[in-house]
Amino acid sequence: RTTAEAARGELAELTDAAHRDEMARAAMRMRIETIGAKAVDELGIDPAVLVAEFGPHRGVPVLEDSPDDDGRAPSPNGGTPSGNGIGGEADEARTVPYVRVEQEKRLRKAERALTALGRVNPLALEEYTALEERHRFLTEQLVDLKKSREDLMHVIREVDERVERVFAEAFQDTAEAFSRAFARLFPGGEGKLFATSPEDMLTTGVDVEARPAGKSVKRLSLLSGGERALVAVAFVVAIFMARPSPFYVMDEVEAALDEVNLGRLLDIVNELRVSSQILIVTHQKRTMEVADALYGVTMRDDGVTEVISQRLAEAVDG
Repeated sequence: RTTAEAARGELAELTDAAHRDEMARAAMRMRIETIGAKAVDELGIDPAVLVAEFGPHRGVPVLEDSPDDDGRAPSPNGGTPSGNGIGGEADEARTVPYVRVEQEKRLRKAERALTALGRVNPLALEEYTALEERHRFLTEQLVDLKKSREDLMHVIREVDERVERVFAEAFQDTAEAFSRAFARLFPGGEGKLFATSPEDMLTTGVDVEARPAGKSVKRLSLLSGGERALVAVAFVVAIFMARPSPFYVMDEVEAALDEVNLGRLLDIVNELRVSSQILIVTHQKRTMEVADALYGVTMRDDGVTEVISQRLAEAVDG
């Protein structure tokens, strides 16, 4: 009985162990089937082929070393594995025996690296192509803008140089003409034009220095009203002399002049009328006497404005 009881206990233990082993084998078969289906779905490789080519009986290629230009790992002696023609076979990359613990560590490391990469964007290639095209377009536009800016700056420099040269020539001629005109309107006096910033003719101002005969003052603010008006007339006449124009219009420029200064101004006007047509608005009788024609505006008895004209030569002949 004791032997039978021991045998029954051993049989129960063996039955339980067989049942556990059967359950383990069933779970392993399920796991193998799942892994096989995963291999087919994700890798497109049959499990048998996968085991035959990448099973634990095959050596594991060393991928930690930096690959050469052709993408193969260096050989153990430091050279690049390549076909040497001996025996008709090529040397293979360096491998190490399969150790499950080490390969599981590599798997976890690769999974962490894959997780760090984030989600894969299937449209990344198209987006990269579009951005590359956009970058190429903007680069070409930037080059074109830089070239246009250089051309524009070149034109600006040419215009500035021409404006500076023309202004400097005009200023010099006007300054010389002002000295002559001032000497005629102020006998014995001295008048000058000078640039406030001669080193930069594009931004310089123009100042007037006038010293009538018998006076030591040069500032225009210290001159009388008639003298200031005569200086202004001298400046205008200097511009006319330096850069002649076919037509001049003056509005009561001699209103503040006395008889002597008026006569000097009319002498200059008679010189200008030889090459230019002059229209003067005036109330001075002497100015009217030197004119070729007179135009006036009057109002008739019925309140209508009328313009009348008279040529002085015709009036004298009549």
